[in-house]
Amino acid sequence: MNAVADILNDYETIRADQEALYRDLHAHPELSHDETRTAEEVSRRLEAWGFDVHTGIGGAGLVGILRNGDGATVLMRADTDALPVTEATGSAYASTADRVMHACGHDVHVACLLGAAQLLASHQDAWSGTAVVLFQPAEETGDGARTMLDDGLADVIPEPDVALAQHVLPGPSGTALTRPGPVLSSADSVRITVYGCGGHGSMPQKTVDPVVLAAHIVVRLQTIVSREIDPTDPAVLTVGSIRAGSKSNIIPDDAVLELNLRTYTDATRTHMLDAIERIARGESQASGSPKDPTIEVYDSFPLTDNDDAATARVADAFAAHFGERALPMELQTASEDFSDVPRALGVPYTYWSIGGTDPQEWGDAERKGTVFSDIPANHSPLFLPVMQPTLETGTAALVVAAGAWLVSE
Repeated sequence: MNAVADILNDYETIRADQEALYRDLHAHPELSHDETRTAEEVSRRLEAWGFDVHTGIGGAGLVGILRNGDGATVLMRADTDALPVTEATGSAYASTADRVMHACGHDVHVACLLGAAQLLASHQDAWSGTAVVLFQPAEETGDGARTMLDDGLADVIPEPDVALAQHVLPGPSGTALTRPGPVLSSADSVRITVYGCGGHGSMPQKTVDPVVLAAHIVVRLQTIVSREIDPTDPAVLTVGSIRAGSKSNIIPDDAVLELNLRTYTDATRTHMLDAIERIARGESQASGSPKDPTIEVYDSFPLTDNDDAATARVADAFAAHFGERALPMELQTASEDFSDVPRALGVPYTYWSIGGTDPQEWGDAERKGTVFSDIPANHSPLFLPVMQPTLETGTAALVVAAGAWLVSE
């Protein structure tokens, strides 16, 4: 792809500004649905580069549209929100916000998509079609994509032929990784409230103890993955919280359990949710509970299931550009809401990752077998991707992937 190479040859002309923007974004993180400063910084740049910019979509969401003749329409997305984490990296450009940090690399995503937008805007002779850049708020809460869709996103943008997104993860910086099919799990949180009959701790015979009931449910839940799900079908069920009672000698009236599950097929998700309800109801009946449990599913994230053909097209383009730095991506248990957008629009999509760890540090940890203990992962207060070649790689990955549709050789 000579035209793509020509576009990327100008990366050095934007490097300094992109790095300054990245430092600024990292130092000024904003929580989900409050990404107003970030949106202003993004829209100002896009307008200067000739994009048709639409702001305030679903709150702090925005899109930029660059029409450049006939050809495919490619949507590229970056998420913009930070996390309620206190930064501990000691970086010179560490967060200046109280207990808020870009601990998941969304500042990298924004800087890379802006870099790609700038390069495409300055080399319109090298490609033809329409580039749509989407900056989405509130990925961390799982509702940012749906909020933009509910606020009329589909009426603002031309219908895409493909949707693209990426995420920085632990791994050698400079690498770009693809995977067809399921790549990120669906996620659901479940709140179960079970009911008992409270009373004095010295007279348990006069009560129905919801603490004991909750304990039985916790044990029984462990059998869903181990005994009901095919061992070749990855799934996770975690009981993250149990709340009951206020004093050692009082048996309470109820107990609340909060669970999180991760699945990779709709069938497995449905089976696990049904099993959770079955177990909660069954154990409540076995305990003589005065009423059925209350079960609430919330904070749901969709499955990210990459289109095979779109992924193969991007993987081939990555192999041609990155060579041995184009690698296969492992199945991830993290979750994302990006796929809500292409699914609602009815278009194929692919989602890949880029490495953000210093290659020397990664290699040393890999040789010692200490990757999990020595390399900070996303959401850690120590997570800070190395600036380069992470930014250059992420920018190139977007241009190369988009070029697979926009550039004709």
